[in-house]
Amino acid sequence: MECLSSQGKLTARERINLLVDPGSFVEFDMFAEHRCSDFGMDSDEKRHPGDGVVTGHGLINGRVTYVFSQDFTVHGGTLSSAHAKKICKIMDHALNTGAPVIRPQDSGGARIQEGVESLAGYADIFHRNVMASGVIPQISLIMGPCAGGAVYSPALTDFTFMIKDTSYLFITGPDVVKAVTQEDVTHEQLGGAKTHTSVSGVAHGAFENDIDGLTKLRELFSYLPLSNRDPAQSYSQMTLPSQVITTGNRLVPVLDHIVPFESIKPYDMLDVIHAIVDNRSFFEIMPAYAKNIVIGFARMNGRTVGIVGNQPKVASGCLDINSSVKGARFVRFCDAFNIPLITFVDVPGFLPGTSQEYGGIIRHGAKLLYAYSEATVPKITVITRKAYGGAYDVMSSKHIGGDINYTWPTAEVAVMGAQGAVKIIFRGESDIAQAEQEYIEKFANPFPAAVRGFVDDIIQPSTTRVRLCRDLDLLSTKKKENPTKKHANMPL
Repeated sequence: MECLSSQGKLTARERINLLVDPGSFVEFDMFAEHRCSDFGMDSDEKRHPGDGVVTGHGLINGRVTYVFSQDFTVHGGTLSSAHAKKICKIMDHALNTGAPVIRPQDSGGARIQEGVESLAGYADIFHRNVMASGVIPQISLIMGPCAGGAVYSPALTDFTFMIKDTSYLFITGPDVVKAVTQEDVTHEQLGGAKTHTSVSGVAHGAFENDIDGLTKLRELFSYLPLSNRDPAQSYSQMTLPSQVITTGNRLVPVLDHIVPFESIKPYDMLDVIHAIVDNRSFFEIMPAYAKNIVIGFARMNGRTVGIVGNQPKVASGCLDINSSVKGARFVRFCDAFNIPLITFVDVPGFLPGTSQEYGGIIRHGAKLLYAYSEATVPKITVITRKAYGGAYDVMSSKHIGGDINYTWPTAEVAVMGAQGAVKIIFRGESDIAQAEQEYIEKFANPFPAAVRGFVDDIIQPSTTRVRLCRDLDLLSTKKKENPTKKHANMPL
């Protein structure tokens, strides 16, 4: 296989060797070749052992994973019938044994010379993607141009990552776009990492280069269980450096002063998350997309948790279409793989406006509500400041199945902010300053919710980590099942 270093890319085998533990990779079907005889494909120079994809299994930090790595130097990494069968074989193995599939992809799409056989191969892979969904984690790392049918399989996996400047995802390339719509667009503009991580939301993150991407995938893998039959990952299941701190009884004094006195002044929810989790380590998912909500993986006292938090720094933390969908998909992943959820709430409501209403905020916002209601994993919620209106309900409230719900003393749980509320209640009256103050004292605080049992306690912020670690231990034996059904009908 030709070296691609001039393009800043590694070969298919180099990628696998960096991803898995040294010496652990076991290859399948090394000698497989395509059987196409049309368009001169039966000549010796058109046949290559392995047919453009390296498949097999290996270990990451001693834990098994299945891998297929496409080779762009062989027929542009295009998918033939033999290529597809190799991929399907390891996906079947992974599903049967309960192990994740990681896929460094670098493919030009269907192999045109094989016609419908190549399309059938894609459909076989798509079907396996769907059957494996929620059973084993599936992770795609796009490491080159992926076009046509090659893009749909990554879209069906749990996480899709890209490499900056060298990877592209699009249904049709710039030339076809130009011919059909008369639009002039570059590969990068149409389907580059920046487009898909910040505009379309197709990709969950982008890495600097191949080495950075494969290293980060090893880190992500450490947070995930091997299958839905496994509990959430914990430090006790892996070897850790001695400097890692997992103690659960650590107070965090900085949290007592992190929320500004002025209720409209922003602060960074990431500062809250980093202060609370083990070793300040947080693997953020989709950091460049829908920044008004933060999602990602962390550890609490050694145990993997999924974290969702409104971000007051962006759009005041309002929920909108993109943030709702981003949060909902992450919540459903965590629920599928037994990962407890911690939710930090500072949300003034859903973003108003015609663009949101015309775009279907009602339907898309309902996805986040649906995901939290459906989730049966342990769910712990901390309201740090605002929890207004329907957004209060949606963000893992007690009413939709939150197991343990806390507020900080700075919390405001109400239908809406005081200024907007009194304008409605006292519409037409000129002097409403006193009424506004009365509303703040009556509703813009955590006590009405606490009195009614809608939150379990009002806690000192510095004790949040201690409380969460204790509650995760308490909820580790939680057993809950939703009503039996073939499947639900979420508002897609």
